[in-house]
Amino acid sequence: MDLRDIQNLIKFVAKSGASEVKLEMEDIKITIKTGTEKTETTIVQQAPLNLPQMPVMAQAGDTQVAPVAETAVSAESNYKEITSPIIGTFYRKPSPDKPVFVEVGDTISADTVVCMVEAMKLFNEIESEISGKIVKILVEDGTPVEFGQPLFLVDPS
Repeated sequence: MDLRDIQNLIKFVAKSGASEVKLEMEDIKITIKTGTEKTETTIVQQAPLNLPQMPVMAQAGDTQVAPVAETAVSAESNYKEITSPIIGTFYRKPSPDKPVFVEVGDTISADTVVCMVEAMKLFNEIESEISGKIVKILVEDGTPVEFGQPLFLVDPS
């Protein structure tokens, strides 16, 4: 199967209205997922063992990679961010029956535990590195967070 055949398959699937098509042959696996606004194609091709592997990637339509959501804080703002040091799930409470670590308006100091991030069944207490007043909580309880993602806005004054 060459690139032209793959492109024709993508066009056919997009016109057919199918939401997902998987095609597996001896040396190639193709998955085409379509939506109302975008078409996503994943192609995995296995090369013979004696030849260098050269993956074939094709995309149809104007697919765009969505950037990680960023907090809109003006450059003139004096707020500081408390960010996630790890990838995991954000929790505001130490357990479901306990109160939250911090609320908006609470005054914190350096080394105050502000939340927990669970990664691979380990619950990591996240401590503030700055002192100040919690202005905004940027993440919903129980949602995934990325490394470096802002969690809280703090007014250090």
